[in-house]
Amino acid sequence: MLAEIKGLNEECGVFGIWGHQDAPQITYYGLHSLQHRGQEGAGIVSTDGENLTCVKGQGLITEVFENGKLNTISGKAAIGHVRYATAGGGGFENVQPLLFRSQMGGLAVAHNGNLVNATQLKHQLENQGSIFQTTSDTEVLAHLIKRSGHYFLKDQVKNALTMLKGAYAFLIMTETELMVALDPNGLRPLSIGRLGDAYVVASETCAFDVVGAKHERDVQPGELIIIDDNGLRSERFSVNSNRAMCSMEYIYFSRPDSNIDGINVHTARKNLGKQLAMESPVEADVITGVPDSSISAAIGYAEASGIPYELGLIKNRYVGRTFIQPSQALREQGVKMKLSAVRGVVEGKRVVMVDDSIVRGTTSKRIVQMLRDAGATEVHVKISSPPISNPCFYGIDTSTHEELIASNHSVEEIRQIIGADTLSFLTVEGLLNGIGRPFEGELKGQCLACFTGRYPTEIYDDTVLPHVKEEVLNK
Repeated sequence: MLAEIKGLNEECGVFGIWGHQDAPQITYYGLHSLQHRGQEGAGIVSTDGENLTCVKGQGLITEVFENGKLNTISGKAAIGHVRYATAGGGGFENVQPLLFRSQMGGLAVAHNGNLVNATQLKHQLENQGSIFQTTSDTEVLAHLIKRSGHYFLKDQVKNALTMLKGAYAFLIMTETELMVALDPNGLRPLSIGRLGDAYVVASETCAFDVVGAKHERDVQPGELIIIDDNGLRSERFSVNSNRAMCSMEYIYFSRPDSNIDGINVHTARKNLGKQLAMESPVEADVITGVPDSSISAAIGYAEASGIPYELGLIKNRYVGRTFIQPSQALREQGVKMKLSAVRGVVEGKRVVMVDDSIVRGTTSKRIVQMLRDAGATEVHVKISSPPISNPCFYGIDTSTHEELIASNHSVEEIRQIIGADTLSFLTVEGLLNGIGRPFEGELKGQCLACFTGRYPTEIYDDTVLPHVKEEVLNK
C-alpha cells in the first residue's frame, strides 16, 4: 500500500562509504535507492580526513541537493540519511546526519530506528548539564559518547550503546573513521558491501546494486564495526544478542530487490501470497494487488490459486510531494490521486484485492469502493499479514491502539467497515512460513509485536502514551 496514504511509515534509511574518491556522490545515489524509507528530509556528511562537511535539508533527495549543492562537499568517506519523522517530529534541526563539533574533533551520526528509553536518558543527561539542540532521540547517543569517561572513541561508543534500548542501526563518523552498530535484537536491517577497495554500508542491499557494490554480509545484532584507512574490524558491545528482525520489513517496508538477513524480499512476499491462498481460498475471476508493495503477494496468491493476475489497480507516479505529508485529511483525499481502478480489467468480475496490511481501514474502504465503481461484482480482500492490533515503538508511526482498526474491531466488523464481500488475514504461522522461518517450538529471528503484543525489548513508561500505557506494559 502507499505509505503516505495508509499512514504506515518507517523511520528512515542510512548509507555510508569509506575509501572512495567520490564518496559524497556515491552516497547520493545510495540514498536515492533508499528514498522509499523516508521522504521528509535528507543529508550527507563527508570527510576528507581532516574536516567534516555537511549538506542537508527538508524534502526529497533531488530537492535537497539541487542547484549543485552536492558539488560543495567532497572527501574519501561519507554517511547519508533519508528521514521520515516519527520520534521527535519534523523540522530542519532533526534532519540527519546530526553533526557535532568539539575541541577533540567532529562527530556525525545517522540513525535508523527508535530508542524506547530516549526520554528517560534525556532527563538524566539534562540533569547532568546537557543541552539538546534537537528533539530527535538520535542526539542522545552523541551526549552519551561524550560523557562516557573512556579515552578511546571506540570504548566511548561501546559504553554509550550499552545504555540504549530499542531499535537502532547507527552510522557514526569522525574525520578518520566510520563506526557501524546494530542493536542487540537486530530490529532494523543493515548490511556491509564492497565497491572496489571501498567499504559500503546500507539499510538495504538494493543500494549496493545501484552503486555497483557487492554485498559482503549483514551486520550482526550487538556488533560494532570500525572502518578506517587500515580496513575493517569487528567487535561486540553486547553478547546478549537475539535477532528479532521487524516482520514489516518483509511485508511492506523494504524494496522487493533487497535481501534481508539472507532472505529475498520479493520471494518472501510471493510466498506470503501463496500461504494466504492456501489459508483462505475463494472463487473469483481475477487477482489484483495494491501497488507497489502488494504486487509480489498478489502474484503468489494468483500462482497458488490458479486465478489469473491482472493490473486492476494503477498507481499514478507523478503526484507531487503534497501527498506525502502524514496527515489523515491528505491520506483520505489522496487515494484517488494516487490510485485508479482499471475498468477494462475489473468490470463484471469477481475481484480478489490483495494488500499487505490494514492500519486504519480508511484507504481499504476507498479502494474497495473504487473497484465497485469500476464495475466489480464482488470484492474479496486478502491481507498478506496478520491484523496489526498493537502499537510499534521501534520506529514505525503506529503508537496508539486508537489508530489501529484491528485493535478495536473484529475481522467481521472490519469487513463491514471497508465494504468487502469477504476479508481474510494471514495467520502468524503462515507469516513465519512465508518468510522462511517456520515456528518450531520457539520463535527465532522475527519481531511480531504489532501482531501479538509481545515486544522483544523492555517498554518504558515514558515511551507509551498514557491511555495505552497500562495495557501495553502489562503484556
